[in-house]
Amino acid sequence: MRRDGQYAVWFKTSRGEGTGIVHLANGIISGGDSFFTYSGSYQVDNDHFTAALTTTRHAAGPPTLFGLDVVDVELAGRFKGRLASCSGTAKQAPGLPFEATLIPREEQSPEPDRSRAGKLPDGFDARHPVRIPVVRGLSRG
Repeated sequence: MRRDGQYAVWFKTSRGEGTGIVHLANGIISGGDSFFTYSGSYQVDNDHFTAALTTTRHAAGPPTLFGLDVVDVELAGRFKGRLASCSGTAKQAPGLPFEATLIPREEQSPEPDRSRAGKLPDGFDARHPVRIPVVRGLSRG
């Protein structure tokens, strides 16, 4: 089952929801969104995992879902099929539950076959004259 890789993350608290991108590699979490960076660590045990994550503001904008610019979140969750889900709380707001779903990034599709590119027509020529549609019933003047 896939663990390391890049994930889109959807997260929520009772104050709202948001999205970001996280990269999991060898126990290290990195990522962010338009206003915050995410960093931390994780451990995987079969389909279960735990994580410690810190969010830090890097651009002016709305507050976090916890109302603070720096938040330390403790999470526990599990991988189920291709998705992972987890929940936890921030040390700075222990009474505010946090939930997140991680969706793995799809592998890039292969490049299109460009071997026929030279065989396509270059444009219009005498064999393919351009036709301008005629609208009947309109008068000029």
